[in-house]
Amino acid sequence: MTKQQLTENILAKKSYLCVGLDTDLGRIPQHLLSESDPIFAFNKAIIDATEDLCVAYKPNIAFYEALGAKGWESLQKTLDYIPDNIFTIADAKRGDIGNTSRLYAKAFFETMNFDSVTVAPYMGVDSVSPFLEFENSWVILLGLTSNKGSRDFQFASQDGQMPLYEKVMRTARTWGTDENLMFVIGATHPEKFAEIREIAPDNFLLVPGVGAQGGDLAGLSKYGMNESVGLLVNSSRGIIYAGDGKDFAEKARAAAQKLQEEMAELLQEKFG
Repeated sequence: MTKQQLTENILAKKSYLCVGLDTDLGRIPQHLLSESDPIFAFNKAIIDATEDLCVAYKPNIAFYEALGAKGWESLQKTLDYIPDNIFTIADAKRGDIGNTSRLYAKAFFETMNFDSVTVAPYMGVDSVSPFLEFENSWVILLGLTSNKGSRDFQFASQDGQMPLYEKVMRTARTWGTDENLMFVIGATHPEKFAEIREIAPDNFLLVPGVGAQGGDLAGLSKYGMNESVGLLVNSSRGIIYAGDGKDFAEKARAAAQKLQEEMAELLQEKFG
């Protein structure tokens, strides 16, 4: 999916919502456990309930690979079920060098046909560039993450120079373009979005941390939105686990719709 197609879909749906499919066998409604594939049954219901409200789905790969071959099967079935006009993100946080990175990229972009994959930048350009070689595919590089431990390293600087996350972003922008490179920027750092836009004015940002982690949608949107919208705001637990009974899909839809309606208002303010 191209940047233009993604932006057009956002404006058409009045939504920049990404739904995270962090599907945990220990948390899905009990009545689904009798299904032949409980993970897929849950994901299918969530997709059916939210596909008109969101523009992206982000399966967290750990929840699937922890189940072995059956989990990978559930993931592929889920991916195949997602409508073609919805952006797909493999939240895998891969990062290695040479042929290893190239094979990770092949797995997600060719074998599984994801639109994008999250990548860790710690090993530098030769860990990221193999992912950028695949046409019509996106690298979503970890920039400034939403977790508490982000302050352990990402804000560190040496000799009064720029913090590490800024160095990562400025350097990575020389590796790719705003047509194939996005950054993960946590919603729990809303005060940083104006600065982030100075560093990466044209790149899309994947923003986790809204919902269960308490990120401020209005604040991050005010400073993070650009002329292409430039935001994919993710909510996982806050949507998919909004209910735990037989009406879980309806509860998920209500939670997604609440975010989408707020996004529609923010888009109206920005674009009219």
